Amino acid sequence: MLSRTTATFSRAFILPGFYETLPAGEYDLETELAAPLDHLDPAGWKASVRVHLHPCGTHPGLSRSLTVSLADLEFALMKDGLSDTDLRHAFLEGMLADPLVRLLMQADEVSEAELRRFYACPPPREPRLAKTADRSFVPKVVRAVADRLAIQSAENEGMPIR
Repeated sequence: MLSRTTATFSRAFILPGFYETLPAGEYDLETELAAPLDHLDPAGWKASVRVHLHPCGTHPGLSRSLTVSLADLEFALMKDGLSDTDLRHAFLEGMLADPLVRLLMQADEVSEAELRRFYACPPPREPRLAKTADRSFVPKVVRAVADRLAIQSAENEGMPIR
């Protein structure tokens, strides 16, 4: 059974297994909830969604589509609906769940309450500081996490995205 619908994204988004950031806008969807009659293993079949992508600028006449799991599409839609505050909260909870971050917090004598206060404030709307600028006002654990992410990013450079 094939169901056709439309999904609207208010922000650019990424779908797993596709190495392109997709622009905000409306996307036509074809959802297949039940296994086709000719499918060999109906018990092992998973619901899938075909997302009809916008044409890319280099090939405006080329129609493209992407098949993703229903769960991946629902996650992208849920993430798109979160406000900046919700995203900051989700980031903070994920960071506090990381044992390495907890060890860094303990070593730097930074409490969970301090981090929660730090992330509760709206992000500054100032231009980013130059690399040579003084970073002494940034909590040690935040600098350590940022440095760790930079190292991890450099180590994974050129690796395929999951």
